[in-house]
Amino acid sequence: MPSSPSPRPHLDGLAEVYRDLHTHPELAFAEHRTACIVAERLRAAGYETTTGVGGTGVVGVLRSGEGPTVAVRADMDALPVREQTGLPYASTARATDTEGREVPVMHACGHDMHVTCLLGAAAELAAHRDTWRGTVLLVFQPAEELGGGARAMIDDGLYERFGRPEVVLGQHVSPLPAGFVGLHAGPAFAAADSLRVVLHGRGGHGSRPEACVDPVLMAAATVQRLQGVVAREVAGTSTAVVTVGALHAGTKPNIIPDRAELLLSVRTFEPEVRETVLRAVERIVRGEAAASGAPREPEIAYTESFPAVVNDPAACDRTRHALTEALGASRLVDPGPATGSEDVGLLAQAAGAPCVYWLLGGADPTAFASARTFEDLAKVARSQPSNHSPHFAPVVEPTLSTGITALTAAARTWLGSPKDEPGR
Repeated sequence: MPSSPSPRPHLDGLAEVYRDLHTHPELAFAEHRTACIVAERLRAAGYETTTGVGGTGVVGVLRSGEGPTVAVRADMDALPVREQTGLPYASTARATDTEGREVPVMHACGHDMHVTCLLGAAAELAAHRDTWRGTVLLVFQPAEELGGGARAMIDDGLYERFGRPEVVLGQHVSPLPAGFVGLHAGPAFAAADSLRVVLHGRGGHGSRPEACVDPVLMAAATVQRLQGVVAREVAGTSTAVVTVGALHAGTKPNIIPDRAELLLSVRTFEPEVRETVLRAVERIVRGEAAASGAPREPEIAYTESFPAVVNDPAACDRTRHALTEALGASRLVDPGPATGSEDVGLLAQAAGAPCVYWLLGGADPTAFASARTFEDLAKVARSQPSNHSPHFAPVVEPTLSTGITALTAAARTWLGSPKDEPGR
């Protein structure tokens, strides 16, 4: 017996698109293959499509009469992580990073799911364009992981070329159970500052430390002291995270090197807390160098910096109603603020528009079968592989269908309706 036709043929093949994107990840500002796939599908759906915006960004525009412009954003880049999920479509890709190093590449943050969900929402909105009025502005953004993609698209005339939206919408896949969506009004994602610190010593033979200034010891003392910033300089009612994600020094066990490099990540929500933490980091770095007798001042460079994502409360209320109608009240939760960071807020700031950005559950829902409260959900979620883990991979369904439904419903609630047209 032949299979029955798909009720939504415009969404056919999206699971395969997701798996393909997962198998072929691309680093920031190198999303050429991904951009081609996006552009091809947008053109096929009837969108005015422009590539190369902000480097490798893609913009799709679909108009249906007079009405508001609504921006919906997805990021496209992957991470320098070696995948360990064991999936049949796991990535084995390698690429050259911005510093010329060959690295493994993986969609360890779920941007492949973001792209696929937005392609699905694009197809849904195009298939039913007679039911809404206005302009859909789809933003497929490069280089979120470097914190530079949103700024690059803005500087390339995103809104001057394609129109200024009344709202900026989007979502980020997370270890919440697939089928659930998490929306929090107010500060929802932390501000991010990344720093590169170089500590200078005086190298020599490992057998004669007294003739050297050891930057490895200097770096170790700095790392340990930095952990006191949040514990002792940030009030208990505020939130901050200071992470040393990398420490590079030396080449052999019997050589004391002349430099050590630290890579730091700082996350905060309040501007005054951010200022306090960054001042403390600089003070500690310089203080430890001085205490060690460093021959040169340390180098401190800010490599990434973008503000907190603040969800507009009124816009959240409007969007929450649409998500509840589309998914059901039991599928919508308030996860509280996340200490992860996102540059999507820059798109809203540049547009002078409210931002509404939510979490999309991607973890296997069977792991949450015993959960009865949100606290139970949160506890199980903490045991799941998190974003940036080599084991992170959303289940394809119901993550994909939920994400498409959420984006479509959110966009439609901000677009106009044919009944609003004059003469109706």
